[in-house]
Amino acid sequence: MSHHSTILSQLLQSIDRHDFNRIEKQGFLPDRSYRKLTRWGQFVAMAFSHLTQRTSLRDLEGQFDAHSSKLYHAGAAPVKRSTLADANNQRPAEFFEEVFYHMAAKCQSHAPKHKFRFKNPLYSMDSSVVDLCLNLFPWAKHRSTKAGIKIHTVLDHSGYIPAFVRITDAKTSDIEIARTLSLPKGSILVEDRAYVDFTWFKNWHENKQFFVTRLKKNIKYKVLERRDVPQNKGVTSDQIIKLTGKKAADCPNLRRVGYWDKTTKKHYVYLTNLTKLSARTIADIYKDRWQIELFFKWIKQNLRIKSFLGNSRNAVLTQIWTAMISMLILAYYKWRAKIGATLTEMLKLLQLTLMERRNLYELFEPPDPGGTPSSQNQLPLNFSIF
Repeated sequence: MSHHSTILSQLLQSIDRHDFNRIEKQGFLPDRSYRKLTRWGQFVAMAFSHLTQRTSLRDLEGQFDAHSSKLYHAGAAPVKRSTLADANNQRPAEFFEEVFYHMAAKCQSHAPKHKFRFKNPLYSMDSSVVDLCLNLFPWAKHRSTKAGIKIHTVLDHSGYIPAFVRITDAKTSDIEIARTLSLPKGSILVEDRAYVDFTWFKNWHENKQFFVTRLKKNIKYKVLERRDVPQNKGVTSDQIIKLTGKKAADCPNLRRVGYWDKTTKKHYVYLTNLTKLSARTIADIYKDRWQIELFFKWIKQNLRIKSFLGNSRNAVLTQIWTAMISMLILAYYKWRAKIGATLTEMLKLLQLTLMERRNLYELFEPPDPGGTPSSQNQLPLNFSIF
């Protein structure tokens, strides 16, 4: 329909241009005004490259030229690949980091709650390494023949969207980033054994925050209390323990939960400072940590994360932050419009229709015979976002 703006323009309306400009004015204004490519135009180009899987700057330039008459809807214009490359190399990527956190807060107000009955905020923390070619990215060297960067992420289980992202060299340890983390009191953080650190556990506990992790086999402890184990729920043990190692002298008493998973046919042992939740809930909380693995898998498969349009550190960071923002834009619209499709299904359809002039809502929810969108036939909200 000719009276509609493009699908791309409608998607980008989820970012308030006044807020976008305000962030720029708060510390990212250039020494002189941009002559050829504004900061917004740079973002539109990068978001377009993520949503349509452009393979190179030349490819992106060609697509923008082909749709030059439609770009004004999104507040953009055709851009030369050299101009975009210079912008990605020279303009601080930290600007898009600020935009990401602004968009994450906006998304959180519309995200569905996590699936557990307790009201504590629930998060998972993990990291994922993006391998790079050492010859092209020498600044990212972390082994004699390898290069890479590491994306440290805290995933909010309310909506399964990132609440915290830190991009570092691949050699940076996970626990080093975890020690800088600040979450609301009462939060529950789920992490794997890479984050086992007794001093961090002590500080976390004293700040009235909770954690659930896997117990390492070489950790020494003594049992202080044995709790009753429910029948037919997979729980094999529920104990209050005291860690006896030298480094764990100041660590508070913790809870050890054993669980047999019928699906994987494996026995797991969890360590936590949560004492009021049931042992089975502790096991289910850790099982839900798999969502952060799905998150890393999704962004690498569906956004421009594994191959880059520039070789400098700033260009790589710019591409990753704009990818994260693009993911949040999709999640925000999914929840606002109550779309039942997953982000993967939405992205596949958007890749074919992004520059069409039509109603974005009708793209996922066709109108009824009367010509208006049907609320009765609307797909139910799918909690599995990916």
